[in-house]
Parts: sequence; structure tokens; C-alpha cells
Amino acid sequence: MTLHTLLWPDFLKAIKHEVVPALGCTEPISLALASAIAAKHLGAAPERIDAKVSANLMKNGMGVTVPGTGMVGLPIAAAVGALGGDPEGGLEVLRNLTPEIVAAGKKMLSEGRVEVAIAAVPAVLYSEARLSRGDDWVRVCIVDSHTGVVLIEKNGATLFQTGPESGGSTPEFSLEGVTAHDVFEFAVSVPFAEIAFIREAARLNCRLAEKGMSGDFGLHVGATMQRNVVSGLLSDDLQTRIVMRSAAASDARMGGAVLPAMSNSGSGNQGIVATLPVVVVAEHVRASDEKLARALVLSHLMAIYIHSKLPRLSALCAVTTAAMGAAGGMAWLLGGDYRTAGMAICSMIGDLAGMICDGASNSCAMKVSTSVSSAYKAVLMALDNSRVSGNEGIVADSVDDSIANLCALASDSMRHTDRQIVEIIVGKFC
Repeated sequence: MTLHTLLWPDFLKAIKHEVVPALGCTEPISLALASAIAAKHLGAAPERIDAKVSANLMKNGMGVTVPGTGMVGLPIAAAVGALGGDPEGGLEVLRNLTPEIVAAGKKMLSEGRVEVAIAAVPAVLYSEARLSRGDDWVRVCIVDSHTGVVLIEKNGATLFQTGPESGGSTPEFSLEGVTAHDVFEFAVSVPFAEIAFIREAARLNCRLAEKGMSGDFGLHVGATMQRNVVSGLLSDDLQTRIVMRSAAASDARMGGAVLPAMSNSGSGNQGIVATLPVVVVAEHVRASDEKLARALVLSHLMAIYIHSKLPRLSALCAVTTAAMGAAGGMAWLLGGDYRTAGMAICSMIGDLAGMICDGASNSCAMKVSTSVSSAYKAVLMALDNSRVSGNEGIVADSVDDSIANLCALASDSMRHTDRQIVEIIVGKFC
């Protein structure tokens, strides 16, 4: 085996671990999951829910619609998770909600029996649900990953505990020492049979896009674009279709559509962005199923590779890095090679490095539209042998050094930005 092929098992594990279905924005879903697990161990419907979350999770959970509820925020997620969530459902914990469960959850909120506060914890991703009924109570804590349970406690007795540094579910893969070139070679060389499963990402996220095009969700960015294609204010070209369908899927997801997204790195929007631009280009060039699968793997794995150098939640809007993965997939579908993909990613870093994450909300669809538009523009530049050079800003000559610079900025200096954003967001809701 060559050095490249020795990495392949870890690459497959990374994709299967990080590219999974998620119903709803993953921050409130994480709290809903903690509540559902706590309810299972309580053995009865709770009389009260006291939840605590990290400031970053509060930032990303207070402004987004919880699927099936018609309501925004963490309290309703905690309530319906406790009353009807599937404790084995992972990021699809709310897949079995009924109108009766939602009504009971809203009743708990109206009676003041659900409270969500900020936890004084170092982890940027933390959710804790404490459910009580009479003298009985159960507390469940999730740390570092949206489904990483580290503690289950009942009436003071520990039922389950694992180290918080593990996030409750240590991935069985490593991307240490991996390069962007390794990712590219894997995507274009791995046997098709081993990656055919990735086409499910296209199926799920295309369904979301179709739902979003109805214009019933979020800011209806995609539907607005479609109306303006009809009116003649927008051209029905490839770039418009890329932006329109990607934004429509985000509209649906952030607006509470009861459909799962295929996520990437713990985010449905990142999964949407890593998927739909590639699908639209594949349709345009009439790509085979195999070419589509390879382009999707290139996109999703590149997004995972870049995000692995970032905190799970940060001040950097991570749909930008997912769109860098999409740029790789689109470049390859349009006849480019590794050099083309790298050039496009470098140009995107020169374009999008300053986009902040100011909390999950309907406006995420706007950031999605900006990011995928940048990706397509950067691909066209790269195909024309043009890119932001290594002499400009934080962009370096090599794609790996450019990625490292971007991620260093997000991991270090942007922590101050993140604290300011959290202050502003939390001040609006608390």
C-alpha cells in the first residue's frame, strides 16, 4: 500500500462520522437530546426542566426555529425533547414529534416550568438538562460534540460518566498530518463502491432545497431568487441555480421544516453547502453517478479536513469553509485538477475570511448564498488560471498554509470577536 492509500480507512471513517442526517439546527437539537436521554432515565414526564448551555450554544440556539414546533429557541427544544424526543435518535432526536407533544411542551413553557441559563464552563459546546419530578431528578451533560454525552446522573448517583475531553464519543479516525492533496487523491481514486453511500447527501439536501423553494420558510431567499428569474431581474444560469438551491435548503432548515439535512462537521448548513453546489454542477455537466459521488466526497472530506483545524463553534462562519470543499468538488467536475481546486480555495480565503457567525438564524441562508457564490466565482477564476496570490493578506502560496492561516485566525484572534458577539446576542434574549 502507498502512503496515500494508508490514509483511506481514516478518510472513510471521517466521512461516516461527520456526514450524518440532522433534523433541525444542531445546537437546540443537542439540548433536546440531553432532555430526551434524561427523560428516559427519569421514567416519567418531567414536572420541571432546568437547562444550562455554553454561551456559544446559547448564541446558536436562541434565534432558530425548532422543527415541528413553530417556535424559536432553546426552551421549546428542551421541552419537546423531554416529552417526546427519541433518546436513541442522535441529531434526529425530534423526528417523532406529534402535535400533542408540541402542545404539552408549549404548556410547560407558559407555566414557567422550563428555564435555560448560561453555564460557566470552558467548553464552547456544552448542553445540560436537569429534569425533575417529585423528589426524583436526572441530569445529562453533553460536551464538545452535539451528541457527546459525558455524564448521566440520577438522584445523586452516577449512571454513566466519561472524560469530557473525549466529547463522549471519541472518533475512531485521525486527520493528523493529512494534506489537501491527500484528500483530493482519495476522492478521485478510491473504489466507487466504497463511497457510493455519499449520494444520500444529495437526496436529503435536494429535498430540503425543494421544500425551501415553496417560499414558506425563513427569509425565502431561494424562492425570491426564483421569482426574480421569472420576472427577468435574474438570469437562469448556473451560478443563479447554485445560489438559489443552496439558499433554499438553508431557508427550509432554519425555518423549521420537518426534514433532515445531511450535515457536515455537526452542522446542517455546512452539509447543505458541501452538497448542493456540487449537485447543481453535476446536473449541468450530466455527470455519472460515480462522478457525482467522487465530487461529493471531495467536497465533504475537504470541508471536514478544514474544519478539523477549527473549534467546533467559533466566530468564523463555517459555511465558508464548507463552501471551500464545494469549490474543490465543482472545480473537478468542470475539468479542473488538484491545482485548480487549491487555487479556488486560496481565492475564497482571500474573499471570505472575515465572515462572522453571529448565531444560527434565518439569516444563515444569506451567508450560505454568499459563500456558494464565492466558491463558484473562485472556481471560474482558477479555471482561467487566476487566484489570490500568496503575497496578499493571510493567503499563502500553498493551499494547506492558507487553510492553516485562516484556522489560526479563527482559533486565536477571533476568540475576542466571539466573546463580543455572544455578549450582544445573549443581551438580546436574557
